[in-house]
Amino acid sequence: MASPPDTSKASKLERYNSYLRRRVSSAKLVAASSYILFRATLIAALLLIFLFLLHSPPLLLSGSHYYSSPHSNHRSLLSSSSASYGGAAWEQDVRRSATPSRADGLSVLVTGAAGFVGTHCSVALKRRGDGVVGVDNFNAYYDPALKRSRQALLARRGVLVLDADINDGALLAKLFDVVPFSHVLHLAAQAGVRYATRNPQSYVASNVAGLVSLFETAAKHADPQPSIVWASSSSVYGLNTEAPFSELHRTDRPASLYAATKKAGEAIAHTYNHIYGLSITGLRFFTVYGPWGRPDMAYFSFTKSILSGKPITLFRMTDGTAVQRDFTFIDDVVKGCLGALDTAKKSTGVAGGGKKRGPAQLRIYNLGNTSPVPVAKMVSILEELLRKKAKKNVVTLPQNGDVPFTHANVSLAERDLGYRPTTDLATGLKKFVKWYVEYYGAETTKRINRKRKIAGDEVEEEGATASA
Repeated sequence: MASPPDTSKASKLERYNSYLRRRVSSAKLVAASSYILFRATLIAALLLIFLFLLHSPPLLLSGSHYYSSPHSNHRSLLSSSSASYGGAAWEQDVRRSATPSRADGLSVLVTGAAGFVGTHCSVALKRRGDGVVGVDNFNAYYDPALKRSRQALLARRGVLVLDADINDGALLAKLFDVVPFSHVLHLAAQAGVRYATRNPQSYVASNVAGLVSLFETAAKHADPQPSIVWASSSSVYGLNTEAPFSELHRTDRPASLYAATKKAGEAIAHTYNHIYGLSITGLRFFTVYGPWGRPDMAYFSFTKSILSGKPITLFRMTDGTAVQRDFTFIDDVVKGCLGALDTAKKSTGVAGGGKKRGPAQLRIYNLGNTSPVPVAKMVSILEELLRKKAKKNVVTLPQNGDVPFTHANVSLAERDLGYRPTTDLATGLKKFVKWYVEYYGAETTKRINRKRKIAGDEVEEEGATASA
């Protein structure tokens, strides 16, 4: 008798084939879904790029003009209008301001002339008989009204300050066509440590691109090439723990983007000195303060807060030690800047950027007070001068670019520039507070002036404080 056919193998084969068909169908579905998802993502990305380009022009436009969003809280650092400059009357004004009144006087182009240090240096140069022309873009990093007041002050001293930007190469070239400047005092920069976390592009635009723009014009267009003195910063010492800070110490560990751009500036200066023979002197400023100062600096903002009864924030280290700064009064810094200008040797390059005739001078100096003071001590001095106690919030120093202390070794500047700081913090803050209450009309003006008159102090005129 025949046995029944074995259907188990056929059944298993059929189930396996069915399984394979389902897997193939599933794979096709996944592949189709992935393709559709890829196309949708690509279309969405292209749409986003289109919308970005439509509403946000590129960072660098023609002529290297930096784009600043209309929602930005300060004006573009690369915008200017060189087309508005020129003509016989304009050239006459520039030449008049640039012409020295003494036989051996310098003719100096000052960038950032409506800034804190720029204003004081411009007044000091003009007072001793040098010719000065200033440029400033009057950006709104802090109140432009203060910068306009400085501009008006300089105008009364016979110093022309043009509303222009250092990234406008055509404007710089035009200035050097009109005046053969013997020196450039380059102080224009995006300042501040903490602001870099909110607007980093502004630091690159001003402190790097702007410096290159100036060096390019000086090296390839100016005839003769000027000697250049420019503002670096003590911030380049970054995480350095050796004290006092010496120009021989390492500066390759910046603690902030601001410091990094200043360190980049020192490297760029070396390049233009080496290739084009520009005579370049860098000055590392240490916490400059005084009348007509910057509102973003602690001593300035603390004064405003104390007078208005608002709390101030003091930082301390995690181990409880105080944050210290080498506060340097503006009078002393001005003397250092002028000393650098007076000792700067001529550049050795030729107009057009041709082969230099020989090695050119390249220097770097600290300009500080050599006496670090706890920030809390600075507040105590302000409290005494303002006759009012501060409301203090003491917190641990955040990792936002600030460093625990600064301390300058100025032996090189003393040897080469004759630099000797003479103003202690109490004396310098007294001059600042006097200017502050007079400029802003603070409520304590009458009371402070009355106490000073009783003490026999004289009330200085605006010009005396502005020349500091």
